[in-house]
Amino acid sequence: MPARSDWLWPKLLRHYPDTGACRPTFKSGAIRPNECIKTMHSQATTGRLLVTTLPARPNPLEVDIGRTALIVVDMQNAFASKGGMFDLAGFDISGASRVIEVNRELLRVARQAGVKVIYLQMTFKRDLSDAGDSSSPAYHKELALIMMRHREELEGKLLIEDTWDWQIVDELTPEPGDLVIRKTRYNGFHRTILEDCLNADNIRYLLFTGIATNVCVESTARSAFFSDFWPILVEDAMNHSGPDFNRQATLWNFEHVFGWVTTAAQVGEALQIAASKVSSTQ
Repeated sequence: MPARSDWLWPKLLRHYPDTGACRPTFKSGAIRPNECIKTMHSQATTGRLLVTTLPARPNPLEVDIGRTALIVVDMQNAFASKGGMFDLAGFDISGASRVIEVNRELLRVARQAGVKVIYLQMTFKRDLSDAGDSSSPAYHKELALIMMRHREELEGKLLIEDTWDWQIVDELTPEPGDLVIRKTRYNGFHRTILEDCLNADNIRYLLFTGIATNVCVESTARSAFFSDFWPILVEDAMNHSGPDFNRQATLWNFEHVFGWVTTAAQVGEALQIAASKVSSTQ
């Protein structure tokens, strides 16, 4: 793992000194923050316009594929693997394996279509200096922090950087060109470089997948809406925590209030149509 300073975008560091920006586990060649801005800027100035119609609820949505990103939220062992934090806490993770497979195929199609892939990764430093002390609500509500305080055998093992629990599941390991952004709160926009990177690449349409539908996915997608991005939930590429009505409530909110809801198959079909348009003009 390269030194911390090698991963940080110096200008953003003045504004976000404690985020650490990107500390991914990924295949060699993935974009680093100080490189991604230059790359994104060059892409943003090309003026690409490739509009396709995405079937969605409550209505089909015209999406510019050249201005679209796939946001993969917290597909980590903590939330999706047996022996991870959710499993240890007693949450039902039986749907996680299916969600992993759906994400794997969706990522393949998205990369082929040139859609930007961004992973969000819930991360705490080993000394928990970025987790918040007892004066922070996160201290009292964040599951990893609670479990590590109350179960001695879990101390330093849940969502702590470079641990197994923290790692993105093997099946979805980031590839060269993907961006991985770590976060310390449910909302992926909070004290991270996510919005800066999206704006640098002129991205407006965000396809959301990951875990948990009703917590980190919803928190991040709501924030996207408030920042005038177009949030689109890929409902079969997400898994929820708690009762199923949590999932239903999130999907209802985005269908009727905050955005749109679609499926991985519908996204794949729209991307294929877009690709065929490119082929026909060449």
